[in-house]
Amino acid sequence: MKEKIGTDAGHIWKVLNEQGAKSIKELKKLTKLTEKEIYAAVGWLAREEKLIFGEDDIDITLSLAK
Repeated sequence: MKEKIGTDAGHIWKVLNEQGAKSIKELKKLTKLTEKEIYAAVGWLAREEKLIFGEDDIDITLSLAK
């Protein structure tokens, strides 16, 4: 399970690095990960202080910390 979360986190990191800030909905569409998998991977990246979180009325937006 831990390995899968790490792999998913790497996939999300790659998308954000290549395409910039994305919403959870956009990440779900681009990565083909389930919502649970996305949130687990986001938790992993957040713990490593690799994400910046934004929020609007509809969704959470994620971008990479510089």
